[in-house]
Amino acid sequence: MTATPGILLDGAIAPQENTRLFGHSGAQAFLAESYASGKGHHALLLEGPEGVGKATLAFRFANHILAHPDPLAAPAVLADPDPDHPMFRQIAQGASHNLLHLARPVDVKTGKVKTAITVDEVRRAGKFFSQTSGTGNWRIVIVDPADDLNRSAANAILKMLEEPPKRSMFLVLSHAPGKLLPTIRSRCLTVSLRPLDHPELLAALAHLGLSAPDATRDRLLALAGGSVSQAIKLLNYGGLDMLDAMKAAIEQQGPAQRRAIHKIADVVAQKDGDILYEFFIDQLGMEVSSRARAAAMLGDIARAFDLSQLKSLMDEQITASDAYNLERKQTVITLMGEIVGRL
Repeated sequence: MTATPGILLDGAIAPQENTRLFGHSGAQAFLAESYASGKGHHALLLEGPEGVGKATLAFRFANHILAHPDPLAAPAVLADPDPDHPMFRQIAQGASHNLLHLARPVDVKTGKVKTAITVDEVRRAGKFFSQTSGTGNWRIVIVDPADDLNRSAANAILKMLEEPPKRSMFLVLSHAPGKLLPTIRSRCLTVSLRPLDHPELLAALAHLGLSAPDATRDRLLALAGGSVSQAIKLLNYGGLDMLDAMKAAIEQQGPAQRRAIHKIADVVAQKDGDILYEFFIDQLGMEVSSRARAAAMLGDIARAFDLSQLKSLMDEQITASDAYNLERKQTVITLMGEIVGRL
């Protein structure tokens, strides 16, 4: 049973449908061996940067468990799942009665994905366990990602982690584990996933039928930071062009700068442009944070502090914009105005 897992990037493969995972050989070996020992933990926190394969690994491990329900008879290696296996097809179609995928749901009124995983979504897990309590099968819940749980939902998940049903497995994903409730982290066994190295990232992109042009390959790899999703945004969503436009606008002055900022805002705030908008907002924040770190490294503490304050102000404005559904174009103009006024 699968929730809507956010927005699937153009060119990407949904994690539940992906038969390949690049990198993370150590994490895969650990999961397979711990399960085969019969002493595996009931809750695993798969942590690491966004887009490195956490969800794909979670579904890969779920396939392994459900295909080998007796841990002591399971192989001590995670193999690529067979796309023709009935179990894989059920999971890929969201039709498995032994797996529940919790993610941000779609708002039925607006048709858009909500900004948080709500307590109503978590209550589905309680119903899931009650309906399958007599089957004797493994029951797996994937929380994707736990960073999106609102406070009530996080507390509801915590209660389940504290009193897990028999033969249950929680696979809790997190891009920023420091933001999770400490009590959730303490009840999970952490499995850390690192960014992909350059050959792994290129192989993952090739699996998707994507490649970086020779002229921009080195820059793309550097900006992607080992994240497949970031590389897709740079390749398929005009991310590289947006970064160039952002940096050019920051360096300009007067009327030319204002025109450049408005042009950028028109592009990133287009209707149904959630991915490009979020990418650009993230990049603005990263630009300010990068300059703050550079100032600190040079010993200019006052400058570093000022830029850190600017980053905090930007975060507050973005949160308010999302909460009150403010016009995105104006949000971009305001944020860039704050930046050019301080850089």
